[in-house]
Amino acid sequence: MKRMKLLYGTGNSSKLRAMREVLSQFDIEILGLKDMPEEPPHVEEDGTTPLENARKKALHYYKAYGIPVFSCDSGLYFEGLPEELQPGVHVRTVNGRYLTDGEMLEYYSSMVEKYGNLKARYRNAVCLVVDAEHIYESMDDSLASEFFLLTPVPHSGIRHKGFPLDSLSVDIKTGKYFYDLTEEQIDRVAVEDGFLEFFKNYRDYPVAGEIMENEKTVV
Repeated sequence: MKRMKLLYGTGNSSKLRAMREVLSQFDIEILGLKDMPEEPPHVEEDGTTPLENARKKALHYYKAYGIPVFSCDSGLYFEGLPEELQPGVHVRTVNGRYLTDGEMLEYYSSMVEKYGNLKARYRNAVCLVVDAEHIYESMDDSLASEFFLLTPVPHSGIRHKGFPLDSLSVDIKTGKYFYDLTEEQIDRVAVEDGFLEFFKNYRDYPVAGEIMENEKTVV
Protein backbone atom coordinates (compact mmCIF):
# COMPACT_ATOMS: atom_id res chain seq x y z
CA MET A 1 0.00 0.00 0.00
CA LYS A 2 1.12 3.53 -0.70
CA ARG A 3 1.94 5.86 2.18
CA MET A 4 -0.74 8.28 3.21
CA LYS A 5 -0.25 11.74 1.82
CA LEU A 6 -1.12 14.81 3.85
CA LEU A 7 -0.88 18.38 2.58
CA TYR A 8 0.86 20.92 4.81
CA GLY A 9 -0.59 24.28 3.80
CA THR A 10 2.65 26.21 3.44
CA GLY A 11 4.86 27.40 0.61
CA ASN A 12 7.79 28.00 2.98
CA SER A 13 10.38 25.31 2.22
CA SER A 14 12.11 25.77 5.59
CA LYS A 15 8.87 25.21 7.51
CA LEU A 16 8.03 22.21 5.34
CA ARG A 17 11.44 20.65 5.97
CA ALA A 18 11.15 21.23 9.73
CA MET A 19 7.66 19.72 9.93
CA ARG A 20 8.73 16.67 7.91
CA GLU A 21 11.46 16.12 10.48
CA VAL A 22 9.06 16.52 13.40
CA LEU A 23 6.58 14.04 11.92
CA SER A 24 9.14 11.60 10.51
CA GLN A 25 8.09 8.86 12.95
CA PHE A 26 4.67 8.62 11.26
CA ASP A 27 4.07 6.73 8.05
CA ILE A 28 2.88 9.88 6.28
CA GLU A 29 4.21 11.70 3.24
CA ILE A 30 4.00 15.41 3.97
CA LEU A 31 3.36 17.46 0.84
CA GLY A 32 3.76 21.22 0.49
CA LEU A 33 1.82 23.65 -1.67
CA LYS A 34 4.58 23.58 -4.27
CA ASP A 35 3.89 19.86 -4.76
CA MET A 36 0.34 20.57 -5.89
CA PRO A 37 -0.48 20.45 -9.63
CA GLU A 38 -2.11 23.88 -9.55
CA GLU A 39 -0.99 27.20 -8.09
CA PRO A 40 -2.31 27.59 -4.53
CA PRO A 41 -5.11 30.13 -4.11
CA HIS A 42 -4.27 33.25 -2.16
CA VAL A 43 -5.38 33.27 1.47
CA GLU A 44 -5.86 36.57 3.26
CA GLU A 45 -4.37 35.89 6.71
CA ASP A 46 -6.38 38.55 8.50
CA GLY A 47 -7.21 36.63 11.67
CA THR A 48 -6.48 38.18 15.05
CA THR A 49 -5.03 34.97 16.55
CA PRO A 50 -2.80 32.16 15.26
CA LEU A 51 -5.75 29.74 15.48
CA GLU A 52 -7.99 31.92 13.31
CA ASN A 53 -5.32 32.06 10.61
CA ALA A 54 -4.49 28.34 10.81
CA ARG A 55 -8.18 27.46 10.47
CA LYS A 56 -8.71 29.84 7.57
CA LYS A 57 -5.74 28.47 5.62
CA ALA A 58 -6.59 24.81 6.21
CA LEU A 59 -10.20 25.23 5.11
CA HIS A 60 -9.15 27.27 2.08
CA TYR A 61 -6.65 24.69 0.86
CA TYR A 62 -9.02 21.80 1.55
CA LYS A 63 -11.67 23.49 -0.59
CA ALA A 64 -9.09 24.08 -3.35
CA TYR A 65 -7.54 20.59 -3.46
CA GLY A 66 -10.07 18.29 -1.79
CA ILE A 67 -7.50 16.29 0.20
CA PRO A 68 -6.66 16.14 3.92
CA VAL A 69 -4.67 19.22 4.83
CA PHE A 70 -3.29 20.89 7.93
CA SER A 71 -2.09 24.44 8.40
CA CYS A 72 -0.19 26.11 11.20
CA ASP A 73 0.22 29.67 12.30
CA SER A 74 2.11 31.39 15.08
CA GLY A 75 2.34 34.67 16.92
CA LEU A 76 5.22 36.30 18.76
CA TYR A 77 4.48 37.69 22.22
CA PHE A 78 6.75 39.70 24.52
CA GLU A 79 6.43 39.61 28.29
CA GLY A 80 5.76 42.98 29.88
CA LEU A 81 4.98 45.00 26.76
CA PRO A 82 1.54 46.55 26.17
CA GLU A 83 -0.81 44.95 23.66
CA GLU A 84 -0.22 47.61 21.02
CA LEU A 85 3.48 46.62 20.88
CA GLN A 86 2.88 42.89 20.61
CA PRO A 87 3.71 41.52 17.15
CA GLY A 88 1.23 38.65 17.62
CA VAL A 89 0.32 37.19 14.23
CA HIS A 90 1.93 40.15 12.45
CA VAL A 91 5.53 39.08 13.05
CA ARG A 92 6.55 39.80 9.47
CA THR A 93 4.12 42.61 8.70
CA VAL A 94 4.85 46.04 10.17
CA ASN A 95 2.65 49.03 9.32
CA GLY A 96 1.11 47.00 6.52
CA ARG A 97 4.46 46.11 4.93
CA TYR A 98 5.74 42.53 4.58
CA LEU A 99 9.36 42.35 5.77
CA THR A 100 12.20 40.35 4.26
CA ASP A 101 14.47 38.29 6.52
CA GLY A 102 16.99 41.13 6.62
CA GLU A 103 14.35 43.75 7.38
CA MET A 104 12.99 41.61 10.21
CA LEU A 105 16.44 41.43 11.80
CA GLU A 106 16.80 45.19 11.55
CA TYR A 107 13.33 45.92 12.92
CA TYR A 108 13.49 43.56 15.91
CA SER A 109 17.08 44.48 16.73
CA SER A 110 16.04 48.13 16.99
CA MET A 111 13.04 47.14 19.11
CA VAL A 112 15.29 45.33 21.59
CA GLU A 113 17.70 48.27 21.65
CA LYS A 114 14.78 50.49 22.63
CA TYR A 115 13.19 48.26 25.30
CA GLY A 116 16.12 46.07 26.39
CA ASN A 117 16.38 42.29 26.02
CA LEU A 118 12.85 41.03 25.57
CA LYS A 119 11.50 37.84 27.11
CA ALA A 120 9.45 36.23 24.37
CA ARG A 121 7.71 33.10 23.20
CA TYR A 122 5.81 31.87 20.18
CA ARG A 123 2.22 30.77 20.56
CA ASN A 124 1.36 28.26 17.87
CA ALA A 125 -1.83 26.82 16.44
CA VAL A 126 -2.68 23.95 14.10
CA CYS A 127 -5.85 23.09 12.20
CA LEU A 128 -6.33 19.70 10.51
CA VAL A 129 -9.11 19.24 7.95
CA VAL A 130 -9.71 15.60 7.08
CA ASP A 131 -13.00 16.33 5.32
CA ALA A 132 -15.87 18.79 5.65
CA GLU A 133 -17.20 17.03 8.76
CA HIS A 134 -13.93 16.21 10.51
CA ILE A 135 -11.93 19.27 11.51
CA TYR A 136 -9.51 19.26 14.44
CA GLU A 137 -7.61 22.22 15.85
CA SER A 138 -5.57 23.34 18.82
CA MET A 139 -3.82 26.35 20.26
CA ASP A 140 -2.92 24.55 23.46
CA ASP A 141 -0.03 25.78 25.58
CA SER A 142 1.78 22.54 24.71
CA LEU A 143 2.23 23.99 21.20
CA ALA A 144 3.88 27.16 22.52
CA SER A 145 7.65 27.51 22.63
CA GLU A 146 9.56 27.97 25.87
CA PHE A 147 10.32 31.54 26.80
CA PHE A 148 13.55 32.89 25.33
CA LEU A 149 15.38 36.21 25.08
CA LEU A 150 15.49 38.36 21.99
CA THR A 151 18.76 40.29 21.80
CA PRO A 152 19.83 43.21 19.55
CA VAL A 153 22.98 41.51 18.19
CA PRO A 154 22.51 38.69 15.63
CA HIS A 155 24.53 35.49 15.77
CA SER A 156 27.87 36.18 14.13
CA GLY A 157 27.88 33.50 11.48
CA ILE A 158 24.69 31.49 10.90
CA ARG A 159 21.46 32.33 9.10
CA HIS A 160 18.56 30.01 8.29
CA LYS A 161 16.40 31.33 5.48
CA GLY A 162 12.79 31.69 6.59
CA PHE A 163 13.68 31.80 10.31
CA PRO A 164 15.54 35.12 10.69
CA LEU A 165 14.65 35.74 14.33
CA ASP A 166 16.41 32.55 15.42
CA SER A 167 19.68 34.44 14.95
CA LEU A 168 18.54 36.95 17.62
CA SER A 169 17.11 34.33 19.97
CA VAL A 170 18.96 33.22 23.12
CA ASP A 171 18.08 30.28 25.35
CA ILE A 172 17.42 31.56 28.88
CA LYS A 173 18.77 28.46 30.68
CA THR A 174 22.14 28.30 28.90
CA GLY A 175 22.64 31.86 27.66
CA LYS A 176 23.46 30.46 24.21
CA TYR A 177 22.09 31.47 20.85
CA PHE A 178 19.63 28.93 19.47
CA TYR A 179 22.15 28.15 16.74
CA ASP A 180 24.75 27.10 19.36
CA LEU A 181 22.54 24.69 21.29
CA THR A 182 23.00 20.94 21.20
CA GLU A 183 20.29 18.80 19.63
CA GLU A 184 19.06 17.78 23.08
CA GLN A 185 18.82 21.42 24.17
CA ILE A 186 17.00 22.37 20.98
CA ASP A 187 14.43 19.63 21.59
CA ARG A 188 13.74 21.17 25.00
CA VAL A 189 13.28 24.69 23.66
CA ALA A 190 11.36 23.78 20.50
CA VAL A 191 7.67 22.98 20.18
CA GLU A 192 8.08 19.50 18.70
CA ASP A 193 6.41 17.68 21.60
CA GLY A 194 3.17 19.60 21.22
CA PHE A 195 2.87 18.90 17.50
CA LEU A 196 3.80 15.25 18.01
CA GLU A 197 1.07 14.90 20.63
CA PHE A 198 -1.47 16.51 18.31
CA PHE A 199 -0.67 14.08 15.49
CA LYS A 200 -0.51 11.09 17.82
CA ASN A 201 -4.06 11.94 18.78
CA TYR A 202 -4.71 12.10 15.03
CA ARG A 203 -4.79 8.30 15.11
CA ASP A 204 -7.86 8.47 17.33
CA TYR A 205 -9.75 10.99 15.21
CA PRO A 206 -12.71 9.63 13.21
CA VAL A 207 -11.86 9.00 9.54
CA ALA A 208 -8.30 10.29 9.94
CA GLY A 209 -7.36 7.45 12.26
CA GLU A 210 -8.90 4.93 9.88
CA ILE A 211 -6.91 6.34 6.96
CA MET A 212 -3.66 6.08 8.89
CA GLU A 213 -4.33 2.56 10.14
CA ASN A 214 -5.11 1.25 6.67
CA GLU A 215 -2.37 3.28 4.99
CA LYS A 216 -4.76 4.33 2.25
CA THR A 217 -3.59 6.92 -0.24
CA VAL A 218 -5.65 10.09 -0.45
CA VAL A 219 -4.00 11.65 -3.49
